[in-house]
Amino acid sequence: MEAIDHSISLCRSCDLVIRKRALPTGVRALCPRCHTPIYDTPYCSINGMLALCLTAIFFFAPANLYPVLALEFLGSLRTTTVIDGALAVYNQGYWVVGFAVLISAVIAPGFLLLSILSQILIIKYGLKSLVLKKVLKQLLKLQGLLTQLTMLEIYVISFLVAAFNLADFATVSFGFGTFCFTMLFIMTLFLMREYDLEHMWSFLDEQ
Repeated sequence: MEAIDHSISLCRSCDLVIRKRALPTGVRALCPRCHTPIYDTPYCSINGMLALCLTAIFFFAPANLYPVLALEFLGSLRTTTVIDGALAVYNQGYWVVGFAVLISAVIAPGFLLLSILSQILIIKYGLKSLVLKKVLKQLLKLQGLLTQLTMLEIYVISFLVAAFNLADFATVSFGFGTFCFTMLFIMTLFLMREYDLEHMWSFLDEQ
């Protein structure tokens, strides 16, 4: 099977074949024949994405280890973390749901952030190494799968739904883990907004 050349693009107006290149931040590539905009660079530079990625990683551990919900009912106080919630669903017999929650809320986001961090560091410091270039290529190939598996927004919505539904029966409060998980979601959201897979491929294709 032949490898796909991600650096090749077609102008949507005149079908001119164009080889993509990494551009400075804020620069737009135009078709040399008809001057139609072809692609833009992300708003953030590589350093900007690195800052977002490191911030998201900073919140990752406390988001999963600290309680996200505290439920007080008839004098009994119970707290739960994201991992505890997934394990509770699993222990109730819904092992498929529990496994899906664990993957989409914990495992996949962690691998996604580590993958993007590795990509950025290789682009900044390791493109001269053939081994690291091969690693970068494999990470870029897996990027789509990790993005699809990461569903932090579903878990954030579940916090709000649970608090609304249980408010009439018990006292529900959010913990420090809720703040960290929300910040993790926001940082990941902005990171993926600025992340452009074709732009990352262009750094590899230029070498």
